[in-house]
Order: sequence, then C-alpha cells, then structure tokens
Amino acid sequence: MQSRRLYRLVPDRIYLDHAATTPVLPEARAAVAAAYARWANPSSPHAEGRAAKAALEDARGRIKAALGWDHELILTSGATEAATLALAHARIGGRAISAVEHDSVRRAAPSAMTICVDAEGLVDLAAIPKESLIAIQTANSETGVIQPFEGISAAIRDQGGLWLADAAQTAAKLPLPDADLIIVSAHKLGGPPGIGALLVKDLAVLSPSGAQEKGYRGGTENLPGAIGFAAALEARGSREHLSDLRWRLDEGVRAAGGQIIAENGRRLPEIASYRLPGTAAAAQLIELDMAGIAVSAGSACSSGTLKPSAVLTAMGWNEEDAREVIRVSLASSSTVHEVERFLEVWTRFAARRRAA
Repeated sequence: MQSRRLYRLVPDRIYLDHAATTPVLPEARAAVAAAYARWANPSSPHAEGRAAKAALEDARGRIKAALGWDHELILTSGATEAATLALAHARIGGRAISAVEHDSVRRAAPSAMTICVDAEGLVDLAAIPKESLIAIQTANSETGVIQPFEGISAAIRDQGGLWLADAAQTAAKLPLPDADLIIVSAHKLGGPPGIGALLVKDLAVLSPSGAQEKGYRGGTENLPGAIGFAAALEARGSREHLSDLRWRLDEGVRAAGGQIIAENGRRLPEIASYRLPGTAAAAQLIELDMAGIAVSAGSACSSGTLKPSAVLTAMGWNEEDAREVIRVSLASSSTVHEVERFLEVWTRFAARRRAA
C-alpha cells in the first residue's frame, strides 16, 4: 500500500535504466500487433505458413540491413540463447571469456578460461589462448567501457581462434566488430523482448542444433518478434545529444563528491557507473526510486543478488567499494531534464550522507 502511495505522489517517473531494457518503441509495438493479426507458423507448408515464412525472411533481411551485416543471421529468443548456442556449438577446441562478460555468458561456459582485464576494464590481449572460441564483449553493460575492436580481432586471428562478440549494448550504436559470431538483442534497442540474433560470418563454424533456422536452432520462429525487431532498428532516434548528457552526469557526480568508474576509459555515452563513497548502492537505489527515478546497481541480471559486481571486482575494486556503485543508463529519448533531476536528488542525498 505504501508503494502505491509513493507512485501516486510521483506520477512522472524518470527511467534511467535503459541498459537493462529500454521501452518498446511505438513503431515496434505497432509492427508486432499487425504481425499477430496474420500470424502463422513459418515452418508450415500451407499457404499461410509460406506467407509467414516470406514475412520472416523479409524481417531477417531488414534486420541485417539495419545492422550493416552481410552474412548469416540466426534468430534466437534473445542474447542469452545466442550466447549459449555459440558457446555450445562452435566447432573449435577451447573456450575463453573475458572477466567482465555478462552473467549469461559466464553461465553458458562455466569451465572456460578467464581472460583478465586492467583497471579500466580492457582485456589483456596477450592472454588470449590459441585455437579457442573467445567471448569478449564490445562494450560493458555496467561501465560502458568499449573494448578495442580491431586489436581484439587481430589478436584472436593470430592465435587461430574465433571471436564471439556480445554486441547487445553496441549494435545499431557502433559499427559491428570484425567478429566471427555476434550477439544482438532486440529489447536493448527498443524492440520487443524475447527476440534476438546470433550473427554468423560462416555457418561452418557451428554444429547444427535444431530443425529451424537452417538447422541451427530448434523451436517455432517468432515472426511477430522478428518484425518488431526490424521495425525498432529502422525507427531508432538520434544519439548525438547523449555525449552531452553523459558529460553533465559526470560533472555533476564529480562535483557532489562521487567517483566515476573507468573515468579515463573510452565509454559509451549511454552508460555510466558512479560510486558514492560510504553509501551502499541499495540505499541510493531506494532514495532515487522514492524520488521517482529508476536506475540500477550492476547489470539487471545480477543486481537483485547480494554479491558485489563481478565486473568491478575483475577491474580491481574491493567488495566494499563495489557495493557502493550504481549505474545510470540513457537512451535516445533521454533528456536534459531527466539528467538534472537525477543530479538534484543524488547530490542532495550525497550531502546528507556526508553530514551524517
């Protein structure tokens, strides 16, 4: 009952957790609704099924065109399935993942070798093993740190390996990397949840694993999701203002006595992590939520746990300090007003904590 009263008191909430998921764009919602109106199984041989198959292939082509991808695209239920498919079925000997990969990647390869990162979250290219599938993300979902695409690609090829790049946070924002397999997810881009893709440069590097998607995935194809994914990619707004918004965030946090994670690294403008010394992230989240502002601590898949961020500890942070870090993430729809409101609430809270 108390939470309902709080929401009535703060009707105009501010959403700054777009790295976890971003609201479905109106164009994508409309496309999904229209697709459900003519839904049929794309694998069925009758006329309705053939029409659905044609629509699915049209959506696949639109997704590839929007991403700038000229090779194969396997539709999946999202980034987690794409990662699992690649790690389980790549035709190469070993597996290695960077220490800052998303939880879903780590869970998909629990016995994989870990590649360490430095204090800015960048992978140690000299530690890449030979003839292995190497999972290294394009940018981190907690810190926004962008990995050196060209250096990673060259290092992995020098070792005779394959690069699995998790581009869930960078697809349609940065050019795709020169990787062998690339993970993308619709709900990070304004598309519907439950749809994603594994981009594959050469299907020969994967073992077949199902009856659909040219034999590389099982399960009925999600035609409405694929159409919504394509529509979202085609309707995405401008990112030009986000660098200014992130600069405002950084300056405001610094002025309030906060610490910017990976401050000297190259970061996506959409994602920033901040530490308020002496104050648990949980306390910050509660304060901000009560003021009508949604942010997170770490990635959404792990922020509900009591564990400190594996990303921050891999970067050399101790557990106590890592528990004091929150993440603010933006989207094309984010505004100066939203950033200034966040800074107003967070700065006031920081001053109270210092005074206490």
